[in-house]
Amino acid sequence: MKDMFTILAFTTLTTAVVAGLGVLLLWRVRRRSLRVTMIVAALVPMAAAQAAVIQNVQAMFISSHDSLVVMWTLAFAALLGIGLSVLLGHWISAGSRDVGRRLRDLGDDAGPSVEAGGLAVPAELAELSDELEKTRQRLSASRERERALESSRRELVAFMSHDLRTPLAGLRAVSEGLEDGVVEDVPGALRQMRTTVDRMTGLVDDLFELSRLSAAPAPRRRSAVSLRELVEDVAGETCEHARASGVTLTVDTPVGDDRLAVHGDADELTRAVTNLVGNAIRHTDEGGTVRLSVARVNDGRIRLAVTDGCGGIPADDLDRVFDIGWRGDLQRTPSDNGGGLGLAIARGVVESHEGRIAVSNVTGGCTFEVELPPVPVA
Repeated sequence: MKDMFTILAFTTLTTAVVAGLGVLLLWRVRRRSLRVTMIVAALVPMAAAQAAVIQNVQAMFISSHDSLVVMWTLAFAALLGIGLSVLLGHWISAGSRDVGRRLRDLGDDAGPSVEAGGLAVPAELAELSDELEKTRQRLSASRERERALESSRRELVAFMSHDLRTPLAGLRAVSEGLEDGVVEDVPGALRQMRTTVDRMTGLVDDLFELSRLSAAPAPRRRSAVSLRELVEDVAGETCEHARASGVTLTVDTPVGDDRLAVHGDADELTRAVTNLVGNAIRHTDEGGTVRLSVARVNDGRIRLAVTDGCGGIPADDLDRVFDIGWRGDLQRTPSDNGGGLGLAIARGVVESHEGRIAVSNVTGGCTFEVELPPVPVA
């Protein structure tokens, strides 16, 4: 029994001394590589076991042959521990470097090309790397949207400056002519000024509406709106414009009592549909046809299609049709067609109603399709 207590005392004392030295060494290398600290953490228990065994072998007077066998066994165990700690340290170091690289690349649109799942790293580091990559992709998409919005804003300012400068120059010329008394047709000049002012007022109203749609949506009182009746009303209001342009306007709605009701603001939806129909009439050649159709699609949503006879839109311009201020006229020649905000306003209205708007080419023209969710069933 006394020998047992002696062995326990030697083992405890030796292990405590080696452990103290190991803790001190680990403290000294705490700022070194994670691989080094893991090797030290693996060696300290091995060294403690080695020292305790050597001490007990000497105390128990074990033969040299048996001592050599024990030492070799402990040596191989130590080598195995070192190897495993080196491998584990390599995995963790690789994962840490990958996380650091992804953190540095958060502000880079290109970003790292290596997926964390392809590295031999612990699951926690792989998950962290994947989350960082997803964050980088979201930041990249956000920066891309910001650049697109900034480019659109600069383009809008340039377009509106041109569209407002031209009528202002005309007003200035007419007013100076009236002031100098060189204008013979005074009533005609006043009518021209009135028309110019009305066109400028329309541009300002469109800018205000677009600004309102782009701002944070304020709570609106919405109700069930019959898209079928709304389209028929818009067709009735624009039929004179179509007749004056030599364009035939047709409306195709389903037969029956289905009102094709959507949940929304009747005034906003009327403006969006009016913009689409007016745009179709303006770009359809004389003798052409503008067709309006409303129907319920398979998923229950309501679809409005406005098909014109414009001859089609160039493929490169299809993605820009709804851009703010763009109207397909690089020269921005003066006209009564507005400042290229009508389709942008239509898109803003549709998207604010949780709908979708798109354009595609068809034979002889193009089709604008609007899909809106139906009135929810109580």
